[in-house]
Amino acid sequence: MGMDRSEALFDRAKRVIPGGVNSPVRAFRAVGGKPIFIKEGHRSRIEDADGNQYIDFVASWGPLIAGHAPAEVVAAVSAAASQGTSFGASTELEIALAEKICAHVPSVEMVRLTSSGTEATMSALRLARGITGRDGVIKMEGCYHGHADHLLVKGGSGLATFGEPDSAGVPADFAAHTLTAPFNDIDNVARIFETHNGGIAAVIVEPIAGNMGVIPPAPGYLDGLRDLCTKHGALLIFDEVITGFRVGLGGAQAQYRVTPDLTCFGKIIGGGLPVGAFGGRRDLMAGLAPLGPVYQAGTLSGNPLAVSAGLAVLSILERDGAYDQLEKLGAKLGTGLKKAAQNAGVPATLNRVGSMMTLFFGPGPIGNFADAAACDTDRFARFYRAMLSKGIYLAPSAFEATFVSLAHTEGEIEQAVDAAQQALEETR
Repeated sequence: MGMDRSEALFDRAKRVIPGGVNSPVRAFRAVGGKPIFIKEGHRSRIEDADGNQYIDFVASWGPLIAGHAPAEVVAAVSAAASQGTSFGASTELEIALAEKICAHVPSVEMVRLTSSGTEATMSALRLARGITGRDGVIKMEGCYHGHADHLLVKGGSGLATFGEPDSAGVPADFAAHTLTAPFNDIDNVARIFETHNGGIAAVIVEPIAGNMGVIPPAPGYLDGLRDLCTKHGALLIFDEVITGFRVGLGGAQAQYRVTPDLTCFGKIIGGGLPVGAFGGRRDLMAGLAPLGPVYQAGTLSGNPLAVSAGLAVLSILERDGAYDQLEKLGAKLGTGLKKAAQNAGVPATLNRVGSMMTLFFGPGPIGNFADAAACDTDRFARFYRAMLSKGIYLAPSAFEATFVSLAHTEGEIEQAVDAAQQALEETR
């Protein structure tokens, strides 16, 4: 497998882009080797700058649930672009996307579009603080909600303490209002509420963790967060940037039947173009300018290209059988990966919810970030490189999700499982 062109591009990129990448995980440092540079993608496959082809299970980190360059999306974006790429003014298209989101997610009565998931989570927390008049926020250890200053906070163990910055350049007092608790530990969250009585504006959580690998909520966990927020007058924010329209039209909140106050979206609602959104009850969203005192704005919010792509993808997902097909393919891949690890005698745990999953190289169960962090990342790195050499493109991190799309075929799933079996045996 030649990589000369990708290596040359990486060397060129390092001269003008920090680390040669525009997002750190793309540098492949967690798995070793140099990154590949993608030339194009069609359906379930991508091709790098050297002409190597891969079956893609990254899907641009989740948005491409219909695959690369589906005809409906390409046509929608092309039509929108032919009429103007951006106006900085309102369009009918953004109303249509907002209506779609509200129609499918009952907890969302009004929605504000943004240009990224980071903007969505940052703005939802600002709204929560503005409405409650409180400063404190509880987030879960290992959950990632974008790179806003107050969310780049190290996770603690035991009873959470005030957060410390997890990145240089973040003032300590920015992070001081963010408290952390282990995912799936409701008792810890309850103690934080009691310790900081009347000071917590919101709890923000990925209802299905996706940024420490896929970790589903324990039975009763999300209900417990809902009850605690209601009891203490705090808002419950679900970060469904990954899970929104991935695990179902109603998101994770519909699957687990828990109603948040605010929900953040991204990825799929833009069909692969930059997008974000947050929404919730009408009375809460009325706190945003120009109706209320909480300011939030964005020049490219509701961009017609992103909105058109999102509408096209949602139309595909609304078709009968779409999520049944995703579940079928996800189950086939998940079962295959689990059996491959067992056959190779490699300790591994497969966590899956629908079409998103993670194979952890540890005995399990994997229920929080500490469990995930204890897994064998060196083994994953070897496995990753072996899979890449066999034409299977996975996320270059042990703490990310593997995504199945509607474009994958059963034959490609079988090919990926066969490659995994070989890779596990070669690297054990």
